[in-house]
Amino acid sequence: MTVGIFDGIAQGFAVALDPINLLYVFAGVLIGTVIGVLPGLGPTATIALLLPLTYTIEPATAVILLAGIYYGSMYGGTITSVLLRLPGEAASVVTTFDGYQMAKQGRAGPALGIAAVGSFVGGILSVLGLMLLAPPLADLAVSFGPPEYVALTALGILLVTYLGSGSPLKSLSMAALGLLLATMGQDPITGTTRFTFGSVALFDGLDFVAVAMGLFGVGEILHSLERTEKVQAVTKKIKHIWPTRKDFKDSSGAIARGSVLGFVIGVLPGGGGVISSLASYALEKRRAKDPSRFGKGAIEGVAGPETANNASSTSAFIPLLTLGIPANVVLALIFGALLVQGITPGPQLITEEPEIFWGVIASMVVGNVMLLALNIPLVGVFVQLLRVRAGILAAFALLVTMAGVFSVSNDSFDMWVVLVFGVIGWLMKKTGFEPGPLVLAFVLGEIMERAFRQSMLLSGGSLGIFVTRPLSGGLLAVMAAVVILSLVMARRRRAAFRQVDPEDEFGREDGTGPVEGEPGLSAEPATGRNARHTSDSTDSDAASTPGER
Repeated sequence: MTVGIFDGIAQGFAVALDPINLLYVFAGVLIGTVIGVLPGLGPTATIALLLPLTYTIEPATAVILLAGIYYGSMYGGTITSVLLRLPGEAASVVTTFDGYQMAKQGRAGPALGIAAVGSFVGGILSVLGLMLLAPPLADLAVSFGPPEYVALTALGILLVTYLGSGSPLKSLSMAALGLLLATMGQDPITGTTRFTFGSVALFDGLDFVAVAMGLFGVGEILHSLERTEKVQAVTKKIKHIWPTRKDFKDSSGAIARGSVLGFVIGVLPGGGGVISSLASYALEKRRAKDPSRFGKGAIEGVAGPETANNASSTSAFIPLLTLGIPANVVLALIFGALLVQGITPGPQLITEEPEIFWGVIASMVVGNVMLLALNIPLVGVFVQLLRVRAGILAAFALLVTMAGVFSVSNDSFDMWVVLVFGVIGWLMKKTGFEPGPLVLAFVLGEIMERAFRQSMLLSGGSLGIFVTRPLSGGLLAVMAAVVILSLVMARRRRAAFRQVDPEDEFGREDGTGPVEGEPGLSAEPATGRNARHTSDSTDSDAASTPGER
C-alpha cells in the first residue's frame, strides 16, 4: 500500500504540473478568491454556473478547476469579513467576530495575513491526510454492497439536513422534494416512465445541471439584486500584512487545532466550512485563559476558524473520491459534473481513473501555494472588486447561465427548467428554505433508489438485510443516534431560550445578535424591533450569505 501511495502521488503531481492543468488550477483559485470577495455569490452558485464549461475539457482538469474554486473561496471570503464585517461566503461568518475588530484597531493586515497562513497550513495538512487516508478507505469501500450504499446515502442526506443552519423541518422537506424529483423519468429497474406528465423531454428526468444552475445561479442572482445596502470598508489601505512573531506565537496552537478539527469534520457527510469554523471558534474560546478577549480582536479567533474551514473543504473530498458520496452541496455539484462525463466517483476510481484521483489531490498542494502567493501581496487589489456594481455582475451571470445550459445538450427545454428553478430558488431564499438538501438528495436519490431496489431483490423483499449486515446496520445506528441527539439538543435549546433575559433582545451577552449556523441559535429572520435594529447592521448580511451546506 505504501508503494502504491507514493506511486500515486508521483502520478498525481505529473498530472497537476501539466501546463494546461496548472493554468486551470490558477484559474480555479483566482475565481474562487474573487467570488469569495464578492458578498452574496459564493462557491455553490459559481460552480453551478460553470458546470457547462467543464464538459468541454478533460474530467481531471474539470475537477481540478472546480476544486480550486471551492477551497479558493475560503480564502477570499476572509477579506470582506475582516474589512466590512460582511462574509463573502457562509464559512467566513465566524471571522467577522474578531477579524473586523482587529481591522477597527488598525490591524487589518495581520488579520488577513494570519488567515492566509492558517488557511495554507490547514489546506496542506489536510491534503497530506487525504493522501494517507483515502486509499485504505477506498479498499474498504470495495466491500460495500447495495444495502451499505442505501444506508450511506441516507446518512449523508440526514447529516446535511440536521447539521445545516436552517430549520431541520424545512431541510427535511427540501430533501424529500429532492428525492421526489430524482424519481422523474425512467425507472432504473423496469425502464417504465414516471412523473413525466406525457412530456418526451422528461423521459430522461430533470437535467442536474439545469436544476443546479437554476436554484443556485439564477435564484442567487435574483436574491442578490434585492440587496440595496451599501458597505464601506473600515480601511482602504492594508499595511503590515505579514504577521509578527508574537502573532505567530499566539496563533500557532489555534492553527494546529483548527487543522485537525477541520479535517475530521470535513470527512463527515454533512460537515463543511460553517460547522468546522464554528467548532474551532468555540474550542479556542473555551481553551483561552481570558475568554473575554474573543469578540474584541483576538487573533486566535481569526486563525483557528480560517484554518478549520479550509482544512474541511479539502478533507471533504475523501467521501466523494472513495465512497462516491458528496459530503456537502458543493461536492454534490462536482459529483454531478463527473457523472455527466461518464465517470462515477467511488471505490473503483483509484484503480480505474488514477489520474483523476491523484491529480486532484496533487493539484490541491499546488493550489494552496498559489493562494498563499496571491493573497498576501494582492489583498488591496481584491478589495477594489467591491466597487463593481451588483447589477452588472447579475446581468453578465444570467447571460452566461442561459448560454451555458443550452450548450450542454442544445435543448431549449433545459433553459425553461433553469428559469423555473431560478424562481423556486429565489422563493426558497425569501421563505427561509435552503436549496442545499434538495440538490444533495436529488443527486443521491438515483443512487439510493437503485441500491434499495437491488437490496430488495437480493433479500426477497425483506428489510432485514439492512440491519443484519454489520456495515449497513452500523450506519443505520449512527442515523438513529443523530436523530436522538438532535431532538435532545432541540429540547435543551428551547429550555435555554425560555431562560434568556427578556431585556436582551438578541439573547447574547455581547448584544451582537444571533448568527446563522451558530449552535443553539435560530437563523429565522428578525421581526419587529429586532428587524429595525438588524437592518442597520451587517450581521443580517452574514445570516443570509449562501454557502456550501
